[in-house]
Amino acid sequence: MSLPEPLPGLVLRYSYLWADDAARGIEEGDKDRPAVVVLSIPGPAPQGPRVLVLPITHSPPTRGVEALMIPAAVARAAGLDAAESWVVLSEFNEFVWPGFDLRMVPHSKPATVAYGFLTPGFFRTVRDRFLTLDATTKSRPVSRDE
Repeated sequence: MSLPEPLPGLVLRYSYLWADDAARGIEEGDKDRPAVVVLSIPGPAPQGPRVLVLPITHSPPTRGVEALMIPAAVARAAGLDAAESWVVLSEFNEFVWPGFDLRMVPHSKPATVAYGFLTPGFFRTVRDRFLTLDATTKSRPVSRDE
C-alpha cells in the first residue's frame, strides 16, 4: 500500500486525540475516525511535511465547540457514510507526515488510509473558518509527534 500525498481537503482515517484528553495526560486517541487535512506545510528534507488535521464526528457540537455540518452531498463525495457529520474547527492534531496514527479505511479495496476529498468549495469554507479561529487562538493544537 502506498500513502497518498497529504493534500489539503484529503479525508483520512486517523486515531485522533481530542485536546481535552491530551490535557488529562492521555496519549492515544480513543477511536479511529475520519479527519481532514487542513494544512500541509513542507518540512526540511528528508523529513515529511507538517500536517494539521481536523476531526470529523457524528456528534453534534457542544457548547464552546466550533464545527461545520458536512452537507450530505459533500460527505458522499468524500467517501463518508450517510450519517450526519461535523468537522470540528476549534482543535486540531499536528504531526510530521506520515506519523504513527494513520489507520486503514475499513473494507477499502485496495487498502488505503484515505476516504477521499471534501469538495473544493466546502473545503475553502472549512479552511477559512479554521484559519480565523487559529489566528485568534481559539483553536487548540495537539502535537502527535512521538
